[in-house]
Amino acid sequence: MNSDVTEAQGGDERRRAREISAHRERPPLEIPGYRPVKYLGMGAYGEVWVAEEENTQRRVAIKFYTHRGGLDWSLLSREVEKLAFLFADRYVVQLLNVGWQADPPYYIMEYMERGSLAERIEQGPLPVAEAVDLFRYVAIGLVHAHGKGVLHCDLKPANILLDQDGKPRLADFGQSRLSHDQTPALGTLFYMAPEQASLTEAPNARWDVYALGAVLYCMLTGRPPHWSEESVRVLQATDDLKKRLSLYRRMIRRDPMPLVHRKVRGVDRQLAEIIDRVLAPAPENRYPNVQAVLGALDAREKRRSRRPVMLLGAIGPVLLLAVVTWFAWQGFGAAVSRTDHALTARSLQTNEFLANNLARLAGFELDRRLQRISFLARAPDLREALLEASKPDSEMSRLIDQLDALEKKEANPKRPSPQYEQLRAAFQNHEQRKRLQKMFTERVTRHPLKANATADNYDYFLNDARGIQVARQPEQPIIGRNYAWRTYFTGRSDDMKSSERPEPGEHITEAHISAPYRSQATNEWMVAISAPIYDRTPSSSDTEKDEPKFLGIIALMVPVGDFIRFEGESASQFATLIDWRDSKRHGLVLQHPKLEELLKKYPKVSEKNLPEFTVQKLEAMPDHPGRLVDYHDPVVDKPGVRRRWLAQMASIPIDGQKPEPNKHFVVVVQENYQGSIGATLARLKQNLVDNGIIALAIIVIVMIGLWTLAIRMFRGDTAEQIEQTEASTIDSTTGSVGPSPTPSATPMATPTEGGIRD
Repeated sequence: MNSDVTEAQGGDERRRAREISAHRERPPLEIPGYRPVKYLGMGAYGEVWVAEEENTQRRVAIKFYTHRGGLDWSLLSREVEKLAFLFADRYVVQLLNVGWQADPPYYIMEYMERGSLAERIEQGPLPVAEAVDLFRYVAIGLVHAHGKGVLHCDLKPANILLDQDGKPRLADFGQSRLSHDQTPALGTLFYMAPEQASLTEAPNARWDVYALGAVLYCMLTGRPPHWSEESVRVLQATDDLKKRLSLYRRMIRRDPMPLVHRKVRGVDRQLAEIIDRVLAPAPENRYPNVQAVLGALDAREKRRSRRPVMLLGAIGPVLLLAVVTWFAWQGFGAAVSRTDHALTARSLQTNEFLANNLARLAGFELDRRLQRISFLARAPDLREALLEASKPDSEMSRLIDQLDALEKKEANPKRPSPQYEQLRAAFQNHEQRKRLQKMFTERVTRHPLKANATADNYDYFLNDARGIQVARQPEQPIIGRNYAWRTYFTGRSDDMKSSERPEPGEHITEAHISAPYRSQATNEWMVAISAPIYDRTPSSSDTEKDEPKFLGIIALMVPVGDFIRFEGESASQFATLIDWRDSKRHGLVLQHPKLEELLKKYPKVSEKNLPEFTVQKLEAMPDHPGRLVDYHDPVVDKPGVRRRWLAQMASIPIDGQKPEPNKHFVVVVQENYQGSIGATLARLKQNLVDNGIIALAIIVIVMIGLWTLAIRMFRGDTAEQIEQTEASTIDSTTGSVGPSPTPSATPMATPTEGGIRD
């Protein structure tokens, strides 16, 4: 008995067969009555051609046994014997004619144009419904074959062909055995049951049960169970047949059960349990025969068919409750809806009025400060003091030059060197700078706009043309540092790095409101209202050669919390200030009452440690300008949970002009919907919710009881049906066997020779 292993014929072999087919012109034998059409490929025993019957033009597949050397022709005739035995079975590829006396021998069978199931799986895993349908047809075909005493013993996708209607047909019965035949038969690795991988095991119906489950698993996942590149490599590295079979048996029995099919969408628990049982490594844990598998499938379909009835039983009480609740809800719901609408409309109108007025007030305060700083920038004494300090021959100018040069060389501006600190201290104590500081203090503490008004209680500072701060009121230790990187000096939308400097001539040319920044002296959020100082007042008649000289800037630091102050009658209504100008801090929340509450609640947390809160969008309703939809408060709203806000925005006008888009501050008056509509409305709704929850709880309890009873009845019925099916079918295919003549123990699927598609 020949025990040589058939060579592996996977994807590479199929591609080579296609390449060879392009050069094949004639079959090895002309068969009367048949006209050759094309060459399909070759297998272990020969080659396969597609031909047309001359009388009917029906296409057939002809398999020529051209590999005669060393072959036992009685063994090769088994496939024809089984096909003849299953003649007229519509689940099997039909045998049409045999020419064993020819040279080379051949047999003729049906031609399946749609190819094999293996080729269909190569396109991707099948949908669950299609896979189960094909699985059922294959199982029925196996039941027919077993009923006639034929065990397939090598079931795999390559041996299942698809007819013109897409229905499967069993093919390649070369390894099949009759029920009384005790000769061993080896199938294909990863489709073969572990106990089948033996040279002494007698054929058994449970072999086909395992292979049937492996085919379904492959249809759902694209790979047979237990397949992996590592396992294929290990098996292919073993040349000895007995060792390979032993290794395969240990691999299947020791590996954990495959679970990939359970992750496939559409695979329900019943189908997963069927697959688990048919793939059980121990044969006694599998279904005893294919008929029992069909019984389990029928039980699953029966359960699925009962789902609509069970669903209706679950929905029915809910529908009944909905009908009863609807009548009670109509009267109450209409009143609640009208009240809700009226209260919401009134709140939105109030918020609109407040937002517009707060924006005008904030605009007035900004205008007042802009006018004041612009006036100070034109003060002759400041202008002359800066001119004097900027003279190249003055000692103060030399100190500024040294400070500027040394600061540019500093490796770490946040940790200046002792030399730099000594030089800055000398600058701060210089007599000329002291005189400038005194004059600056006297100037900014006088109010130039109204005779009966007092000065604003804010920080003022004076920077020279290079950005070095030369005076500040009140005086701070930061005098002498260079702040040319700030937006109040450059006029940019964002600050530069503290170590960077603007290009020559890059400075503000008119009164400017800076981007928000944290003061290095107080760590508070500030904006600086700055204005340029020139050696003379610019005019429209200035030419490029006669432009006034830039001497520096004067600025007023304003805490952002001083722009607006408003909190409504309830804690749910308040105003927020947002910087909506184009910058890297676009949408930054500058003022929010909840931020102040956080600082009070956690006194150890400074403003420097608070995160920056940013509004992502301000989208207004088309028919109500300024009324925001889907507003999100980044300070109050938790991540992933948004409150419903009744919000109204208004842009802050400056100099009485309407702000341009993305170039303005925005006041948002917002009110929490849940906290503003009223306790009465909330209580009414809560009562309805409570009653609904009670009713729903009763329905759920009743429904769970009914479902539990129904499920137990259905499961008992299904289990009894499966037990009856298994008891009524007898496994009569046991016995002792010997080794297979040409076992196909390859880790990859072998292409089917008979009935191959075009």
